[in-house]
Amino acid sequence: MVDRAFSDPALAALYDVLHASERRGDFAFYLPRVMAAAAVLDVGCGTGALLHRAREAGHAGRLCGLDPADAMLEQARRRADIEWVLGDLASVTWDGEFDLIVMTGHAFQVLCEDDDLRASLAAARSALTAAGRFAFETRNPLAREWEQWTPDKVFETTDTTGVPVRMAHEVDAPVHGGVDAPVHGDIVRFTTTFTSGRWDEPKRSRSTLRFLDPGALSACLSGAGLAIEEQFGDWSGHPLTDASPEIITIARRR
Repeated sequence: MVDRAFSDPALAALYDVLHASERRGDFAFYLPRVMAAAAVLDVGCGTGALLHRAREAGHAGRLCGLDPADAMLEQARRRADIEWVLGDLASVTWDGEFDLIVMTGHAFQVLCEDDDLRASLAAARSALTAAGRFAFETRNPLAREWEQWTPDKVFETTDTTGVPVRMAHEVDAPVHGGVDAPVHGDIVRFTTTFTSGRWDEPKRSRSTLRFLDPGALSACLSGAGLAIEEQFGDWSGHPLTDASPEIITIARRR
């Protein structure tokens, strides 16, 4: 998941430890598509791990990473043979430059406001070539994954020097009146707590994600001039069903 917490340099340095690519099914899904495209834009690229891997695998074309967190891009800039751009889709004006746009790590779900979602999808469509594809995923709301985000479910690992690191999510407590409820319509608010042997106290970050169902997602894409070409329910490529954990979408310009 892409989290605003990772604008903190200390957490950005831990991102690849907490979200190691070998534990991520999305990289195996996206990498062949990246390798087959001459020009690729990775939106919400974070530390640039996917584009790093593509270059290491021999991609010789244009690779560009876009992320709003400078601390994450500082990690990404370990490779200078890839373009790194600070910002988000709503702030850029590329026109027909990319054969493939990807949004991994559920980055699509941080587009919570309607205006931001519309502007971002319009920018993605504009940035695609005529035959380009936009590939991204969002969690299937019917799977209700947020119900598993409880403090007792802690992910534990070690950093590159062997110091223990822990991460846990917790859906926020309700606020009186309901307008700031932790789950309101398709919006889920939660807090992530990070602990490390290097810090005197934990670091916490509040986040908000949007869980669009397939019908709402299709309507948003159509309104932006994009058409769904393929959809899958998991990283193995199984069909999308009500029980699927993911809504993985490949879209094109209409």
